[in-house]
Amino acid sequence: MPRVPSASRTVLAVILGIAIGVAVGLGGFTFVYAKGSSYLQDDPAACANCHIMNEQYEGWRKSSHHAVATCNDCHTPAGFLPKYYTKASNGFWHSYYFTTGTFPDPIRLRPGNRVVTENACRKCHGSIVEAIETPPTGHEQVAPSEQLQCLTCHNSVGHPEGSGNPELIRKENAR
Repeated sequence: MPRVPSASRTVLAVILGIAIGVAVGLGGFTFVYAKGSSYLQDDPAACANCHIMNEQYEGWRKSSHHAVATCNDCHTPAGFLPKYYTKASNGFWHSYYFTTGTFPDPIRLRPGNRVVTENACRKCHGSIVEAIETPPTGHEQVAPSEQLQCLTCHNSVGHPEGSGNPELIRKENAR
C-alpha cells in the first residue's frame, strides 16, 4: 500500500477535525437551543418545547388523565431502553418533520407509537378491556388481530377533542 505523504495526512486530519467540530458544535447548539435535556425527564412541559405540541399539551392539562398520567405513561413503553429508544426515535422524527415543514396536520401517531399507546391503555384499563373483549362463554381468547382498538373510539383522551380524528385512525388501521 502506498504511503500518503505527511502533508496530505495533515490536511486530511485538519479536514476531519473541522468536520467533527462542526458536527459536535451544531449538535450541541441544537441540544441547548431545543432544551434537549428536558426530554430526558418525565415532565410533560417538555413536550410543549415545540410550539406545534401546545394544543396537545393544553388538552392534556385539562383532561382527566392529567392527575394520573404524563405523556411518557401513554407514549413510551415500559423499561429504560425501550422508553429512551422510543423517545430518541420520536425526537429525531419530530425534529426532522418540523425542520422540513412536512409534519402532518393534525399531528398523528405513527403505527409503532399507536401500538405503544394501545398497550398503555390496556395496562391501566385492563379489567375494563377484558370485560369488553371476553366472549359470553368466557372460554375463548380474542386474537390480537381481532382486539378492539381503544383509540378508535377514545381518540382524543388526554388531548383536544378531534385531535385523534377517528377517520384518520380507521385509515391508518386499515393499512
